[in-house]
Amino acid sequence: MSKANDQDMLLQQPWQRERQIIARLSSLNYRTGELGSYLHNIACGVSELIDVDWTVVTFCQEGFETILASSLEMAEDAPRIYALHGRLIANVIQNGRSLAVKDAVAHPEYGRPAPGYRAYLGIPLQTTEGEVFGTVCSFHRQPREFTQEEIQIVELFAERAATAIDHYHLYQKQCQFNQLLEVEVEKRTAQLQRAQAKLVEQERLVAIGEFAATIVHEIRNPLTTMIMGLKYFKKTVLTEPAQERLSLALSEASRLENLLSEILLYAKPQVLQLSELDLNEFIRELLVPIREMPEALSRQIEFIPELSTVKILGDRDKLKQVFINIVRNACEAVSAGDVIKWQVDSSSPKVCINVCNSGEPIPTEILAKLTQPFFSTKPSGTGLGLAITKRIVNAHGGELSIQSDASTGTTVCVQLPMAIAGGCGTLRKPK
Repeated sequence: MSKANDQDMLLQQPWQRERQIIARLSSLNYRTGELGSYLHNIACGVSELIDVDWTVVTFCQEGFETILASSLEMAEDAPRIYALHGRLIANVIQNGRSLAVKDAVAHPEYGRPAPGYRAYLGIPLQTTEGEVFGTVCSFHRQPREFTQEEIQIVELFAERAATAIDHYHLYQKQCQFNQLLEVEVEKRTAQLQRAQAKLVEQERLVAIGEFAATIVHEIRNPLTTMIMGLKYFKKTVLTEPAQERLSLALSEASRLENLLSEILLYAKPQVLQLSELDLNEFIRELLVPIREMPEALSRQIEFIPELSTVKILGDRDKLKQVFINIVRNACEAVSAGDVIKWQVDSSSPKVCINVCNSGEPIPTEILAKLTQPFFSTKPSGTGLGLAITKRIVNAHGGELSIQSDASTGTTVCVQLPMAIAGGCGTLRKPK
């Protein structure tokens, strides 16, 4: 071969290398979510361009490296996470600079190479803020020098890899943020919907209350006059059939008067007179008049108090109304001699007052309607007892629930917030 041809080949070699680099860089096409294949192309491109046996892209964190991509095919069960201690890659991570070692076996002061390899070239991966988070590492089985041009080539590809990994992590964080944002938006939307529903319900009840007060007033005045007239006739001498009709009329008029009172009680806003109540003592005091009720005379009411003192802020009179109504219903649901269990349980964030009876289970389709206004399973019921009870419990920031099945009977649970100790030993209602 002539000397001129040799010179032409020497001139062509740098251009061939540059064309290979440009071709490799042009073939790199990173899309979010395809990080693995992108880094694999980088590892293969580095191995080909600088002619080494093996190249890996690693992510390093908390003393460990994870192989993200490899120019050689790795077995499925091959380890991909290694400790950095004592290894060449640790030197690159700690110093944040490129490291080229001709023969790592002959120079162990730089760290251990991968088993079976001797030459090593490590390039750090850095964020735009200069934080080192990984490497592009090349290994060769035989000792060899790495030229400055080769180091620059790998640094060029390492920059691409660092950018892709950084963008990928930013993308993942953005996805997590979007998910959290969606959950938070759903949560806030649900809260807003509940608040709006509560506001609409309050406005509806106010309107109903005003309308009911007007109607009750208009009906009660003539009804009172009618009752007075009927009572006047009781003083006269009437035949037995007439007396029976008069008694029936008075009874119905009295029932209508009670219904008007309950309608007014349900419709008007619940204004609470709050005071500190020791729940165990409150129920013990309430047991005395409750056991004297006609419905409870032949039933046993067993009270199971909470072992520790439980205090709430409540309206004494309205809570009496709540539990008298609940216990009366429980007594009416069982036979003479049966036991009604009344228990206080403060094991959950809210104190639970459970009234249990072993009567016939309530069908599911009826259970959901029990607290609706004017729904009653009793022939003479107004259907407002439990509706008023629920309104009073809700006004205390509590919840009323009813469960019923054949195995455990029926349990009415009143959940009320426990009072929180404030300054100077005072109690305050939880928000």
